[in-house]
Amino acid sequence: MAIPSGQTRSRAKAKLPKNPIFEGWYADPEGVILGNKYWVFPTFSAKYKAQVFLDAFSSKDLVNWKKHPRIVDTSAIKWANMAMWAPSIVQKDQQYFLFFSANDIQSAERNKVKDDTLGGIGIAVANRPQGPYRDYLGKPLINHFYNKAQPIDQFVFQDKDQQYYIFYGGWGHCNVGKLNADFTALTPFPNGDLVKEITPQGYVEGPTMFIRNGKYYLMWSEGGWTNGTYKVAYAVADGMMGPFEKIGTILKADENIATGAGHHSVINVPNTDEWYMVYHRRPIPNFDRDHRVVCIDRLYFNADGTIKEVKMTFEGVKRKLK
Repeated sequence: MAIPSGQTRSRAKAKLPKNPIFEGWYADPEGVILGNKYWVFPTFSAKYKAQVFLDAFSSKDLVNWKKHPRIVDTSAIKWANMAMWAPSIVQKDQQYFLFFSANDIQSAERNKVKDDTLGGIGIAVANRPQGPYRDYLGKPLINHFYNKAQPIDQFVFQDKDQQYYIFYGGWGHCNVGKLNADFTALTPFPNGDLVKEITPQGYVEGPTMFIRNGKYYLMWSEGGWTNGTYKVAYAVADGMMGPFEKIGTILKADENIATGAGHHSVINVPNTDEWYMVYHRRPIPNFDRDHRVVCIDRLYFNADGTIKEVKMTFEGVKRKLK
């Protein structure tokens, strides 16, 4: 077909990857693959009383992201009134279970007041990743301060035997609990305890776990979430319960890129040894406690299975799913 005089055939430029991966103040991202898409479920980063909903984002290539606004909010979770944090999602029996924490409950031992149990870790459920989600239990799953751990920052993990476990904990303590078959309660361990503490040295909050080459990698955040000291450390063990001895720090502030990098998750492209870290960081300059953005960079391993330091970038990554 001839092109009219004075005109040229235009071709749309492909969108390039970049960090942050989408606009807006978000933190604590849970990155997963559901079906043939990447998904990120983050915290809306704002003052606690404004954190009354959760958004989600989906992509086929880690570059072009679609926003799914308000997949759940406090109108659906009647016991939650603020501080909806750190979602973790699991697909099970054709349903999607979204674990989250809410209300920033406080303990008597830490704050010299009566234990606050109107909040903690809850579950919402939907028939699609983008929701809408409804309250699954009508109450929190965990709302007590077992082993002095604040019930926040949950991560749900399926072990090799298909059993689901929940890792969680703030205030420097990390617990693991065993979920029952329908996610309605925790199943006690043989000694009768509902949870077991597995806190490694330096742990503050934000646990996540994965298996690679038969080894269990526990990762967590250290430092202060409100400032540039936030960073990610890890340990490796032969089993899910550890013991976990800290190996080192792999993500930290870079004065040329960003500060306060942490509370992350990990994506492994199926049937490959390609790994990606999904995390939040603070842009430079940073003008507000809640100015945090979500980014993705590559995660590489050394020959001995240890993790190389993650290099933060502005360029980001691109990886289409087949």
